[in-house]
Amino acid sequence: MSEIKQLHHKETVRLDRDQLEVLCLQLGPQGADKLVNQSLEDLAVGLSHVQKKYLSGQVDETRQEIRKLVDIARKLGMTTLARVARDALDLTGGNDAVGYHAVLSRLTRIGEGSLIAVWDLQDMSV
Repeated sequence: MSEIKQLHHKETVRLDRDQLEVLCLQLGPQGADKLVNQSLEDLAVGLSHVQKKYLSGQVDETRQEIRKLVDIARKLGMTTLARVARDALDLTGGNDAVGYHAVLSRLTRIGEGSLIAVWDLQDMSV
């Protein structure tokens, strides 16, 4: 008999808090808050779009959505998310379907973790 194991993936996401401070200095607290909230919403929607485009086989559109995630991640100092999204970009349209699927799954996990990390950070600063 074979035993089935279930893996539970848990990774720490990294945030560059200095980037968020730069946004506060550039835009003021209210402007930064507005930008961060809009970016978080865009990130949540973007993660969903990546999955939809990938599952429907739209390679160019998937690549475009991943690029948007990279931009959002950089803007908010989500260093882990930006790195994983770049990894996904490297594999998009390639021949490694298993690796690509694994990286897209990781992108979703890291994206969700990054959203939570920024929300938690906002709660702490209030």
